[in-house]
Amino acid sequence: MKWPAVKLSPFWLCAAVIALLGIAVTIFDLFNINTFIFFAGYVVLQYVVLATAWNIMGGYMGYVNFGTAGFFAVGAYASVVLYNLFQAPLALMIPFAGVVCALLGLAMGYLTLRLRGVFFAIATLAMAIVLETLIINWEFVGGATGAYILRSREQAPFGDYIEFLFFVMLLLAIFAVSVARWLELSRTGRGFVAIRDDEIAAECAGVPTLRLKLIATTVSGFLMGVAGAPFALYVSFIEPSSAFNLIYAVNAIAMPMIGGATTWLGPVIGALLLGTVQQVATVTISSELNLLIVGVVLVFFVIVAPEGIVGLLKKWFGGRRDDR
Repeated sequence: MKWPAVKLSPFWLCAAVIALLGIAVTIFDLFNINTFIFFAGYVVLQYVVLATAWNIMGGYMGYVNFGTAGFFAVGAYASVVLYNLFQAPLALMIPFAGVVCALLGLAMGYLTLRLRGVFFAIATLAMAIVLETLIINWEFVGGATGAYILRSREQAPFGDYIEFLFFVMLLLAIFAVSVARWLELSRTGRGFVAIRDDEIAAECAGVPTLRLKLIATTVSGFLMGVAGAPFALYVSFIEPSSAFNLIYAVNAIAMPMIGGATTWLGPVIGALLLGTVQQVATVTISSELNLLIVGVVLVFFVIVAPEGIVGLLKKWFGGRRDDR
């Protein structure tokens, strides 16, 4: 009897290799990596999730969302709620934060998706401000003074808790990119593209635009929420000014634009490039330069590669094929 051949796509092979490499450097400590690398790597992977989540709406559908920081912070404070109630483990915090932010995204969609262009962007920014005001006045989660989250120094089988958080965020990044890739290649993704190209024409052609937009806001909100869930454990102290920091919204927009906003690979490239540069600048110069770095890099790519790195590479390789 001949067994049928199992064919894995290069994407899943790469995802498996990355996950195994994460196990090697965290659980087995094969390369004896400095703990700070895990601190910085966690932030970079966090931006991979946020940029990918933003791109589902901003890149696939063309709806620019300035409320990333709001979703991220709600995910973080959802974890604080569970911790204050019964010191829930991270395994419960992540899905709970994702579901809360998915419902928030669904509600935001019903309220704002009839707006378009700059009006939608302003509405999402206003939502983030309203959420921050609510958190500031909610004493159960610390209010304006913030809240401490006590975590253990170690987490078996990992040597250090930061290594554990790094590995968790690595898995979340793989999950987020997998969801974005599946959406892009599915019938739903083709509907997203139709909305981005011409929403009125898509409606006339029978595309269920409202339903697709609600799917996008829900999925995007869920991914932003799971990105924020481990944040309180990562920093040990959370306050509204740090959780609702504008840098999350700015980076979530800039990273897909730098990498290429029309494909799942663009946010990954942009987050790895810009996130790494920011972490290096934080250590060598100052964290205050992060927004300046975003601005300079973004302006450079808008001029040199308006379609991002992925678009530039496609043009370059396409031009080389034409020359042949």
